[in-house]
Amino acid sequence: MNSARLILSVLFIGCMVWLWYPYFNQSNTQQLVEEDIIAKPDYTAVALKQTAFDEQGKISHKVTAAKMELYQQLGFTYFEEPIFTLYNQEQMWQINAAEATLYENNQLILEGNVMAINLTENAMIDHINADNIQVDIELQTMSSEQPVELVGPDLKITGRGLKADLKAEVIELINHTRTIYYDQ
Repeated sequence: MNSARLILSVLFIGCMVWLWYPYFNQSNTQQLVEEDIIAKPDYTAVALKQTAFDEQGKISHKVTAAKMELYQQLGFTYFEEPIFTLYNQEQMWQINAAEATLYENNQLILEGNVMAINLTENAMIDHINADNIQVDIELQTMSSEQPVELVGPDLKITGRGLKADLKAEVIELINHTRTIYYDQ
């Protein structure tokens, strides 16, 4: 009877080790997953508010975002729910999106429900809607190859592709699709 108890005890302990092994080995799996991450941000900010100035000391642009992650070695900054306000002497534009990436050469790529709002009063175009817009902050230009919609007080223009020079106040649709004029 003693040997039967010993065999049953060894069998019971063996089954328990076999059943509990994945639970004890789980921490090693989590460490491997963390090592698979390509890069971690060098700096993270929550509820970001930032103002940038040009060489003459004038406001170049302002940024607010729910979250910002700086990846210095990779050369870009990632924003969640950003709002960029671009300033020049004649007019201001406020551009918001679901997310954005700012590269070291001041190229800004906004993605997901992008809306560029013209803050200048009595402008022909009130806002621009697109899924993706690329902005050169220094040159103050916008471009997109995606479908875009330009909305003004009395019109709505749709097309595919956009080139805009905000300093010269010129907006060009690459492929015009439709224009709707509203009664005044």
